[in-house]
Amino acid sequence: MKTAIALWCIVAVGCKQSPVIQQSSGYATMTVFTSEKTLSNNYSASIRGKQDIDIYPQVSGFITKLCVAEGESVKKGQVLFIIDQVPYQAALNTAIANVEAAKASVATAQLTYESKQELYKNKVVSEFDLKTAYNTLLSAKAQLAQAEAQEVNARNNLSYTEVKSPSNGVIGTLPYRVGALVSASLPKPLTTVSDNSEMYVYFSMTENQLLALTRQYGSKDKALENMPEIELQLNDKSLYPQTGKIETISGVIDQNTGTVSLRAAFPNEEQLLNSGGSGNVIIPVTYDNCVVIPQAATFEIQDRVFVFKVVDGKTQSAPVEVTRVNGGQEYIVNAGLNSGDVIVAEGVGLLREGTPIEVKQN
Repeated sequence: MKTAIALWCIVAVGCKQSPVIQQSSGYATMTVFTSEKTLSNNYSASIRGKQDIDIYPQVSGFITKLCVAEGESVKKGQVLFIIDQVPYQAALNTAIANVEAAKASVATAQLTYESKQELYKNKVVSEFDLKTAYNTLLSAKAQLAQAEAQEVNARNNLSYTEVKSPSNGVIGTLPYRVGALVSASLPKPLTTVSDNSEMYVYFSMTENQLLALTRQYGSKDKALENMPEIELQLNDKSLYPQTGKIETISGVIDQNTGTVSLRAAFPNEEQLLNSGGSGNVIIPVTYDNCVVIPQAATFEIQDRVFVFKVVDGKTQSAPVEVTRVNGGQEYIVNAGLNSGDVIVAEGVGLLREGTPIEVKQN
């Protein structure tokens, strides 16, 4: 489906023609015409795993066994580290013994209460003695419940000595080795488990770029639904072999940068992408009735962009409003040029106002 940006611009190609470029007086010139052109916008991006989970211990102790290596793929529930289990096993044994003792106390209190009931019926003991026996039974049951809770806590603590992976993923760095004393308050995690089966790629657009995108599709929701798949250029400038899809657009503009964050998802079955990497997102955009001129045809003065038109055989500087595309190698001209204008295509840094230029007609 062809799309259009909501702006008026001109394109440095003839309608369904290649750019009209001639060599004249040592300088190449080009005649600009309006047309439709599909270009790409590049955005710096950071790569993150679908989940990057920092692993911290839930109990304190010395690491007695390291069960994985850096970069190893792990499954959910797989043991990563073992922390010294001796004190926690001893605490569990004590808790179990306390439960047994509490059960015996409950049994004794139950017998005493039942005996007091019979004696009370025969008017051998007072009501006070009966209620005292009953309260003793309630207290014994409460102590049993407390002992059982302590046993559960001791079992949990013992289980926490086996630090397990919370999800499938890849192990990050391992800053702590066997013999290291660790606790829940560590300044660094034991490691990080990154779910790299699918990668999230984060990048930003300016407010104006987001407005143009929203106008193009009608709304952000429609843009997310209908935008074409995007490409990812890796840090070595190679293209990632699989395309991705933009999934989210932030609803908040960063007041410090004036940008909006977006997130795209890329499949990663081959594990080529790594969490923490960087690259460039490439988004194709089709422009209607626009002009694209090469960056080499422009020059800048005090942050303003100019071209040299050829008027009556001489150069004449003209300011233009442009949008950078294709990584800044080309510009869309938003204002300043009209269809049929002739401009100098390259070497503009050597020209001056009024330099004679001969334009050859085809």
